[in-house]
Amino acid sequence: MLHGSCLCGGIRYVVSGPVYRMSHCHCSMCRKHHGAAFGTYLNTRVEHFAFERGEDLLGRYASSPDATRTFCTRCGSTLQWLGHGAPDEVGIAAGTLDDDPELRPTMHIFVASKAPWYDLPDDGLARREH
Repeated sequence: MLHGSCLCGGIRYVVSGPVYRMSHCHCSMCRKHHGAAFGTYLNTRVEHFAFERGEDLLGRYASSPDATRTFCTRCGSTLQWLGHGAPDEVGIAAGTLDDDPELRPTMHIFVASKAPWYDLPDDGLARREH
């Protein structure tokens, strides 16, 4: 079981099942949403994700026709990436985890859109242009 929360602690969630597919996303939307060179996400099945408290603080933003992003309306923490093409999965912003998921990133994605000021490290991770 994994626990997570936003910066102010108003939103808390629990992941009761396995997590998978952790990656660093370099697309411009993830960069802007995280305010960083990339966003790191991992996935779980929707049925394994539940809010423990603060769901009333959850903001939603349809960032594209393909996805909705969630955040805490009090502190602004990025929380989820919800792909419309995969309604049975939830992407969780890894930085909001309070526990070690015992999973590590395996890929840099959307590297064609990476920040020009960021040099990709030679970290052995796979790279996908899109």
